[in-house]
Amino acid sequence: MVRYWNTRNAVALALFPLSLVYCALMRLRRMVYGWLPARRVPARAVIVVGNLTVGGTGKTPMVIWLCRLLAMHGYRPGVVSRGHGGRRDHARALLVTPESDPAHVGDEPVLIAARTGCPVVVDRRRPRGARLLVTELGCDVVVADDGLQHYALARDVEIVMIDGARRFGNGLCLPAGPLRESADRLGDADFVVATGRAAPGEFPMELVAPVAIKVADPSEAQPLKSFAGKAVHGVAGIGNPERFFTMLEAARIRVDRHAFPDHHPYRAGDIRFPDSLPVLMTEKDAVKCRAIADDRHWFVPVAAAPDEALAPAILSTLQAVSSLHSLR
Repeated sequence: MVRYWNTRNAVALALFPLSLVYCALMRLRRMVYGWLPARRVPARAVIVVGNLTVGGTGKTPMVIWLCRLLAMHGYRPGVVSRGHGGRRDHARALLVTPESDPAHVGDEPVLIAARTGCPVVVDRRRPRGARLLVTELGCDVVVADDGLQHYALARDVEIVMIDGARRFGNGLCLPAGPLRESADRLGDADFVVATGRAAPGEFPMELVAPVAIKVADPSEAQPLKSFAGKAVHGVAGIGNPERFFTMLEAARIRVDRHAFPDHHPYRAGDIRFPDSLPVLMTEKDAVKCRAIADDRHWFVPVAAAPDEALAPAILSTLQAVSSLHSLR
């Protein structure tokens, strides 16, 4: 379906009536939550990081960057997530650690816990998970991962991520296009961050990946450029696999591409190929492949490198929000 979302082709036009219904329902849902009191937690601020489109926009690297920024400036951030890709049978908030099973809590929460060292909680009821972070785990700022459309949790700051190359595709809502909400929703966001090319009023962000790390032994790493000129298998089960493969090719690596659906539950046969070529995968995939990887398997962690103006802008907004809460 994704291949039909870039243009207004016959398939997209056939699905257009459903797109109108979906968009209307999302507007109605937001109106209903506007009438109902959203649940507020006793934090200095709740920051939502999300996107308007289906697929990868650099959201997880942004969450990691944001948590590190907050911790560096004296805040105690924690992350609440829905736990996409994990089992849905848990009816309570769960604390995630780097050793948690991604099949149970989701791959992105495990990755965020490992990269930030911050408390991470998964809960299908986000206000409950956010409250746990504040009242029991000592957090004073809650970062809601992929929480833009989850209006039950009151938020103070919204950061919307955009894929600078794909933007909004054909501009239609699901299922005719990639939009979860209409693009005019951007007008309500506090910050709009675009990976790659940014439009006026948006903060550009690059994704940098200087090293590759062995999946089976994370203490072993080597520069990504050491793979330049070599043939590898590229494995990606993320929202936008093309971005990962393109990044490797930009480092002059010859990539045999193996794309999987987002949150794919890997089996050994998915990542073991009948040759001795190295296998490079995303870090999100690696957290699910630790038990089935061998010496051929490497992951390439990416880090967010946003425009230098973004950090002071977020910190200034956060200070203003904190001051407002203290007056209540």
